[in-house]
Amino acid sequence: MNFPTPPIETRYDYYKIIPEFKKFASQYIGKNYLIPDEEKPIVFATIAWMLQDDLVAKEMDFDLQKGILLSGPIGCGKTTLFKLMQKFIGNKNKFGMVSTRQIVSEFMQSGYQILENYSKGNFAHDARKAKVYCFDDLGIETSSKYYGNDCNVMAEILLTRYDLFKEKGLITHLTTNLSAAEIESIYGNRLRSRMREMFNLFGYDQNSTDKRK
Repeated sequence: MNFPTPPIETRYDYYKIIPEFKKFASQYIGKNYLIPDEEKPIVFATIAWMLQDDLVAKEMDFDLQKGILLSGPIGCGKTTLFKLMQKFIGNKNKFGMVSTRQIVSEFMQSGYQILENYSKGNFAHDARKAKVYCFDDLGIETSSKYYGNDCNVMAEILLTRYDLFKEKGLITHLTTNLSAAEIESIYGNRLRSRMREMFNLFGYDQNSTDKRK
């Protein structure tokens, strides 16, 4: 992923927004938030998506009607970036964030209702309201059993959310350490092909530094 060349004019002043974001991020994580040069386009594009900046989206070739699939090695900063977006962007394009491991744990305790909660949504005023989510660390969860029945929890949730994406434009975001081949191996070709429709792929380099060290 690369910056637009030449630079384009948009309704947002990124020369002001990016320093504000870095200052906010440094305060949030409690240390200086460094963005390596090769990762700056990813951070820039993610902010532009959250602001729904159509001019940047066109120049950087991503779709504002799709969610973001943020992939990369362990420790590269995927989860932190989405957590920062939750706080920095405010009410614009709000989303919930939950780890896939937590979802599977809830499923093992409460059963198939959990699949509905994270796809079609919880009941509110006698109707279900689907919610925008970022599912964190797709692939660390395992297939689960409920009363002896095997269930690939995240596959079921994502397939239902795909239907809602097609019907109503429901947005989903993901972070994962998995490659495309690994996603297909774990979740099947059917889901992988639908994920291509649902997500913009923003990928960190496999040699990205572990920022937790």
